[in-house]
Amino acid sequence: MLFLSDNMLKHLIPLLQRYHIQLIWCESDDIPGSYWGAPEAGIIANRVYYNAKTPVHSVLHESCHYVCMDSQRRANLHTNTGGDYLEENAVCYLQILLAEFLPDMGKIIMCKDMDDWGYSFRLGSALSWYKDDAEDAQTWLIKNKLLNSNLHPTWRVRT
Repeated sequence: MLFLSDNMLKHLIPLLQRYHIQLIWCESDDIPGSYWGAPEAGIIANRVYYNAKTPVHSVLHESCHYVCMDSQRRANLHTNTGGDYLEENAVCYLQILLAEFLPDMGKIIMCKDMDDWGYSFRLGSALSWYKDDAEDAQTWLIKNKLLNSNLHPTWRVRT
């Protein structure tokens, strides 16, 4: 499991700033806005909370929820991100895609960490799903203008 090192933060902070997401360090094991509890990341408004034990996949997952939710839910965001099945798939797809912008991670490590954490996909692994079964997530992300037709991030949040 890949955790938030100084080198990782050097790349993750500017990546998330493109979406106006702030990373907030927590000294304690009590992470504000954590749905699953520490060490999983928490989210309140546009702030993602983490500590030394928080995995990178958790920070990216919560951040991608922020990106993918509509503006009404985003305005009241605290802990529970909500959303439906298609949005959750879009969150997972975007999380894997954004991992490619992190030199120490990439999609292979992201998918392995997602599998190790317990994400489950029809094809048995996150990487198999991403490569061979994520058309619905791609379509959703393009329709909501979060990816362009070449499957590159637009660096926007859903409206």
